[in-house]
Amino acid sequence: MKAAIIGGTGYGSIELVRLLNKHPYMEVGSVVSNSQAGFNFSDVYPHLSNIIVQPLETFNADRLSEENDIVFFATPSGVSSKLVPKMMEKGKKCIDLSGDFRLRSAEEYVSWYKHSPASEDYLKQATYGLTEIYSEEIKTANLLANPGCYPTATTLGLIPIVKKGFVDEKSIIIDAKSGVTGAGRGLTLTSHYAEINDNVRAYKLGAHQHIPEIEQVLQDETGIEIAITFSTHLVPMSRGIMCSMYMNLKDYISTEEVIEIYTQYYEKHPFVRVRPIGNVPTTKEVLGSNFCDIGLYVDPRTNRLTVISVIDNLVKGAAGQAIQNANVMNGWDERTGLTDIPLYP
Repeated sequence: MKAAIIGGTGYGSIELVRLLNKHPYMEVGSVVSNSQAGFNFSDVYPHLSNIIVQPLETFNADRLSEENDIVFFATPSGVSSKLVPKMMEKGKKCIDLSGDFRLRSAEEYVSWYKHSPASEDYLKQATYGLTEIYSEEIKTANLLANPGCYPTATTLGLIPIVKKGFVDEKSIIIDAKSGVTGAGRGLTLTSHYAEINDNVRAYKLGAHQHIPEIEQVLQDETGIEIAITFSTHLVPMSRGIMCSMYMNLKDYISTEEVIEIYTQYYEKHPFVRVRPIGNVPTTKEVLGSNFCDIGLYVDPRTNRLTVISVIDNLVKGAAGQAIQNANVMNGWDERTGLTDIPLYP
């Protein structure tokens, strides 16, 4: 099966290429970059020399649909909402890595993203692609909204305990830290070496566009409107996300009991690894992999639960989860092409 990648020069695209290169059932068919069309992919990313011999193309729905079976959109928000319908009309399954189809409410999308929303018709067709939670819906999806990196780490870390009803929903605080690739490949002052090196920066407090996405998933899973406190930080590393999440428990349960709840919840999900008592994951332990590792601790003095959730933002938070979803959409084992051991050290 050939896959087209739209948005060929971003980090999401290059990670899709890396993962598809070893996938047994999919291969890279076309790579689209209107700004770099005509160049070879290795001109933009020299580490691909003699491995991926691929010219970058302009977007042409007719040609792309003739040459490819599935389409991944790794474009900035506000772009795929215009291009996805053109490929859907050609009968192609589409997986969007941007936020354009994640929020069901067009009004909420405009409020947080400051772009025109996708059409209501396509928003209704989109399936949210948090694989561990919505695999049954994903099996029959034609348009898949791949979750954001922060929402993936956050919701996988929260759902088992929140869904049990053990948590005071008004007390959830998420302290999230991301490597600079989370901001994309574009040049900005905040990602400049001299600005980010030896530095930690909080940003978009109370205004991050992933807030409504996280709240939407938690509401879907609990039936309760939940407002979170979500604080994001940029840290001096290339890739990786750590979400440290704090919440009050309604009644006392021990760390051992919480770990058992999570272990049972993710028993059949190979990419979520629940750590044993006293074992807290680090971002390096999931580097380059599709794993989400979760550590848990209940403080008996405060009866407050701490959940530590880590992912590689470019893999489980973007390209890896997109391929995991493509595997489910095509009836393959969800682990296909994604079984690499994390890169360490």
